[in-house]
Amino acid sequence: MRFIFVFLLIFSYIHATTSYEKGKKLYVKKACYSCHGHKAEGMHVYPYLANRSKGYLTYKLKRFRDKKADTQQQEMMITFALNLSDDDIDNLTTFFRDYVDDDLAEKYDDSFSPEGDGGS
Repeated sequence: MRFIFVFLLIFSYIHATTSYEKGKKLYVKKACYSCHGHKAEGMHVYPYLANRSKGYLTYKLKRFRDKKADTQQQEMMITFALNLSDDDIDNLTTFFRDYVDDDLAEKYDDSFSPEGDGGS
């Protein structure tokens, strides 16, 4: 029983990792970064996508694929989503949900610890 649990755990981790990488490649291939930013942080009036709910983003992408939009601005997403398969949407939303900024660790050093009485 434990073997089966460990096997399923490893399999789900491998699937999630490959799904993340596929979503990352698709994000670049479809040029999503031109509006949503290189780090999916959003630009101008275009929303951020990084670390958003997978269910919400799946819902929105499937609506766009079905040629449905809530606002006129969202209508431009229809052309980008028309040719997305269910696997493509799953990979993209996995990438958005699990997004990690690799440069973040280099930019911010949180090891600072204040010493003294705070200055006087």
